Amino acid sequence: MMNMQDNGLVKLSQIIYDYCGLRYADRLPTLKEKVSKRVLELGLSHWEYCQYLKMSPGEWDVIVELLTINETYFYREENQLTECCSYVLSLIKRKNKNRPIRIWSAACSSGEEPYSLAMLIQETGQFLPGSIEIIATDINKKVLQKAEMGWYHHGSFAFRRTPENLLKKYFTDEDGGHQIKPSIQKMVQFQYLNLLEQDKIFQLGEVDIIFCRNVLIYFDHDTTKRVIRSLHQNLADGGYLFLGHAESITDMTLGFKKVDSDKTFYYRKESDQNETVQCISG
Repeated sequence: MMNMQDNGLVKLSQIIYDYCGLRYADRLPTLKEKVSKRVLELGLSHWEYCQYLKMSPGEWDVIVELLTINETYFYREENQLTECCSYVLSLIKRKNKNRPIRIWSAACSSGEEPYSLAMLIQETGQFLPGSIEIIATDINKKVLQKAEMGWYHHGSFAFRRTPENLLKKYFTDEDGGHQIKPSIQKMVQFQYLNLLEQDKIFQLGEVDIIFCRNVLIYFDHDTTKRVIRSLHQNLADGGYLFLGHAESITDMTLGFKKVDSDKTFYYRKESDQNETVQCISG
C-alpha cells in the first residue's frame, strides 16, 4: 500500500505530465531522484510540493531545469543540417520570393542547433542578411539565457564535432571560452515556449522548416500526436520537418510525406487536412 509520500510522488508525476508532457508515472524512482534535493531544500513533502507548484508558478522554471536533459552539441546529426542548408533551403528560396524563409528550432537547448544552422547558411553564400529568420525555443529558461549569450567554455563537449575552420571563422576566444560572432548571433531569435501550449505555437507564425529533434522520445504516444499536430498546423504547405534519427512518423495521413536522401530522412508537409497521425518514438 502506498503511503502519503508515495501518493504525493504519483500526484507530482501527473501534474508534470499535464504541464509539459514528460512522463514519470512508470519511472517514479527517477522522478524522486531528480526532485529530492529541491524538495528537501524547501522542507516539503512531495504532496506539499504539488501544492507549492500551484501557489508559486515561478517554481516551474526550477523543476523544468531539474527534469530536462540538455545534451547537445554543434553540428549534431550533421547530415540533416547539410541537407537542409545545401538543398532544402534552395527549394524554398525558389518558392518564397517575397518574404524571408523562416526556420524554427524547437527545443533548442543552449543554442548549438540554431547557431549551427546559421553558420551553415552563411557558408552557402546564397542568402542575403535578413532573408532567413531562425526562431529558437525551449521550455528551460536557464539554457535559453546561455544560448542568448552565445559563449561556450573551451573544454565544452559542445565542440566535439565542430570543424576547426568553422570554429576559427565564427567564434572568437573570450574569457576562457568561445564566443559566437555577432553576425551569427543576430540571425537567431530565442524565446521561451512550452510545446504543449498550442496557442503560443500559433503566435510564432507560419514557418517553412521545423527542427524538432530528440524531443519526441521523451513523450508518450498521445503527447507525441498532440505535438506533431501543432507542428503540422504551424508549418507552411510544402514545408519540411526534421526529427531525430530515433523518431519517426509511420502513418502519413496527416499530410507528411517521408523524404529519403542518401544519408538521412525527413518529412515534407503535403496538405492541411485535419486527419489523425500516428507517431512512434524510440
